[in-house]
Amino acid sequence: MSLRWSRVSAIGRNDLRLLGTDLSFIVVMTIAPLFFMAFSRESFGLALQLQHPDQDISGSAFVVPGATVLFSGFMVGNIGFWTFREHGWGTWERLRSADVSTPELLLGKTLVPILTLAAQLVVLLGGGVLLFDLELTGTWSAFLLVAAALAVMEVCLGFMLLALCRSVMQLNAITNAGTLVLGGLGGAMAPVELMPGWAQAIAPFTPAYWAMRGFRMVTMDGGTVSDVAGSIGVLLLFAVVFALVALSRFELESSKVSWA
Repeated sequence: MSLRWSRVSAIGRNDLRLLGTDLSFIVVMTIAPLFFMAFSRESFGLALQLQHPDQDISGSAFVVPGATVLFSGFMVGNIGFWTFREHGWGTWERLRSADVSTPELLLGKTLVPILTLAAQLVVLLGGGVLLFDLELTGTWSAFLLVAAALAVMEVCLGFMLLALCRSVMQLNAITNAGTLVLGGLGGAMAPVELMPGWAQAIAPFTPAYWAMRGFRMVTMDGGTVSDVAGSIGVLLLFAVVFALVALSRFELESSKVSWA
């Protein structure tokens, strides 16, 4: 069956309209990291200069990507939250019974999470440049490609969590705890080289590590597209794995438990 994009866009437009009724979560998750950047960039700058005395490193080179990777993780649950909301309102069954195929329904549900995640990344990375004097030693194309790969990975991760979680409480707990644990292990909260040896050994098994590696290559080491290709490739590999798990485990007929 071929996709009918008019139906996909109709689902997306409806979710976008509903989003406009309450933007508080997105606003908080976009403004909070800017404050995190403001009060932590100097301390991180000092730590990095001690670690790399031969380089003139600004704290913004670490804290802007770090805050972006960490706080974008909190947005991962959005795909699931929007779908759980449909179950709570009793409108999911109506969507299923409508003349809409499963791929059309799922694609329509990706529109709002993709737009909100993209908006957050633009504000945080752009804010780092405009407000905190972030200067790239590498190329903008490499910087933007890492950000795009991060967004794709997080959308696929969101679908996987939607498929695996039965209740919104499970999704909320896994999203928040997972963001802090995996973001921390991946070097989004502190440079990997300053972490304990056991954490450094685990770090490469997290998507956050590869996002931070790609960003830091551009902000600190003069990286070009070819230099960040490995980081982008691993992020996209994570995305493929997450997407395959989501496709294998997602059941349109399964019931989800929303907020009580």
